[in-house]
Amino acid sequence: MVHRGPDACGEKVFKSVPGVFGHRRLSIMDPEGGNQPINNENQSMSIIANGEIYNFPGLYKALAETHTFKTKSDTETVLHLFEDLGPGLVNKLEGMYAFAIADGRNLFVARDPIGIKPLYYSEGEDGFYFASELKPLAKLPGKVHEFPPGTYYHSDQGFKTYYEVPEVVTSREPLEYQTKKLRQTLEKVVDSHLMSDVPLGVFLSGGLDSSITTALSRKIIGRPIHSFSVGIEGCPDLESARMLSRYLDTIHHEHLITVDEVMAKLPEIIYFLESYDQDLVRSAIPTYFTARLAKEHVKVVLSGEGADELFAGYGYFKNYTGNDKVLQSEMRRSVSTLHNINLQRVDRLTMAHSIEARVPFLDKEAIEVSLSIPSEYKLRGNPPIEKWILRKAVEDLLPDEITWRKKEQFDEGSGIVDFIEQSIAENFSAQDARRHREKYPGITFRSHEECYYHKLFTEVFERPDVIMDNMGRWAERPDYQ
Repeated sequence: MVHRGPDACGEKVFKSVPGVFGHRRLSIMDPEGGNQPINNENQSMSIIANGEIYNFPGLYKALAETHTFKTKSDTETVLHLFEDLGPGLVNKLEGMYAFAIADGRNLFVARDPIGIKPLYYSEGEDGFYFASELKPLAKLPGKVHEFPPGTYYHSDQGFKTYYEVPEVVTSREPLEYQTKKLRQTLEKVVDSHLMSDVPLGVFLSGGLDSSITTALSRKIIGRPIHSFSVGIEGCPDLESARMLSRYLDTIHHEHLITVDEVMAKLPEIIYFLESYDQDLVRSAIPTYFTARLAKEHVKVVLSGEGADELFAGYGYFKNYTGNDKVLQSEMRRSVSTLHNINLQRVDRLTMAHSIEARVPFLDKEAIEVSLSIPSEYKLRGNPPIEKWILRKAVEDLLPDEITWRKKEQFDEGSGIVDFIEQSIAENFSAQDARRHREKYPGITFRSHEECYYHKLFTEVFERPDVIMDNMGRWAERPDYQ
C-alpha cells in the first residue's frame, strides 16, 4: 500500500504476543516528527492510524498537562487519550480515522462515525488481520469483512457500535434562523478541515457543493488557494470552474481528458477503486484525473461529498416531495451507506495518487444540523429546486450562475458519459459481453458497460471474489411507496 503512504514506513513487533503493526505514512501533520508506529512515554503501548483528528489542537493542549508528547502529530493525541479514557475516547474525537492501539496484551481498533476512512479485517483461529484496503487481505486465506463505520473492536470485548447517523427531530425554528445556523456550521467545519502542515487545495468541479467548499476555504484562508478541475473541452464543469476560479481568485489548474486516456487507465482505476459498479466507476474516472492533477501541487484537498445526500440533491429524492418523514429517512439512509460507495471512491482515487481528501459536509455536527432542517426547505418551489436552503445559505458567496445551476452528476458535468458507452462498445462487442455473462451467471449486470467493468475487475485482482463480497452498490436503495 505504498500509494497510501509514500513518505515513510514503520513497523512494531510485539514481544509478548505474536503480533505486528505495519504502517505507510502520508505526512500531513508534523511531517518531520510524526512517523508511525508511535509509542507512549514508557513504550508499553503503540498506535498506527490513518486520517485526521480535526479537534486535535484542543485535545493536545489538555493532554499536555499530564502527558509528555514526543511529536506534534494528531495520532499521538489519540494514543494518550486512549490511555486516559480507554474505548470511551471515540466519543471525544472529531475527524476521519481508522486506527489501532495495542499494548502487547490487548488490541483496540476503531473506525470513524461515517466511515470516511476505510478499514477491513479478517478474523480467524490464527489471529486478527486488518488493513486500509481489501487488496492486502485478499492475499490471505479466510473471509474478509468491511469494518463497520462508527464501530470499535476490543480483543477482550469484541465489536461495539458507538455511533449511528441520528434520527434527528426536524427543527421548527424560522427559515431565517435555520439558514443562518447552517451557514455558521459550514464555516466552522470547513475551518477545522483546513488544518494542515503541508500544501492544501480544493476540488472544483463547478457544481454547487465543490463551489461552496472552495468559496468558504478561500474566505477563511484569506489568500488564493489551489483549485483543480478536469473534463472534456467545452463540458459544463470546466466552463463553470473557470468562471468561479476567476470570481474567487483561486490558483486554478485543469486537465482535458481524452477518450484514449480514459480507456487506457480504466484497469488501473478499477484496481484502485476496488469496485466494478457502473455509477461508481463513471464518477471515479474524473476523480482519478483530478487527484492526479492535484498531486503535482498539494497534498490535501477538500471535496464537496455528502451535500447531495444531506440536502436532497439527487433527482430521485423529488419522488418523496411533501412527505417529510420519508424524505428525512431516505437522506439518513443514504448518508449511512456512503462508506462503501462514494466515500470509497473519494478515498481510493485520491490515495492512489498519495493525496488526502477531506469532506467537511460529513462532519458529525454538519450532518446533525443538516438533517434537522425540514425537507420543505431542501426541495422548495414549483418545480422543486434541490438543495434550496443550502443555496440560500451561501448565495452571497457565489455568482447566481453557480448558486442556481442545475444539478449534474460528476461524470455528466465532466463530459465522461458522452463518450464512455461508445468507446466500450467499440472495444467490447455484444458477443464478448454474452460470453462474459455466461462465465458469471450469478451476477446481475446493469448494462453492457458494467459488464465490461466487471471483465476488467476480474483481470486486475487475483481473488476478485474477496473484493466483490465487500462491494457496495450505488443503485441499491429502497423503493419507498
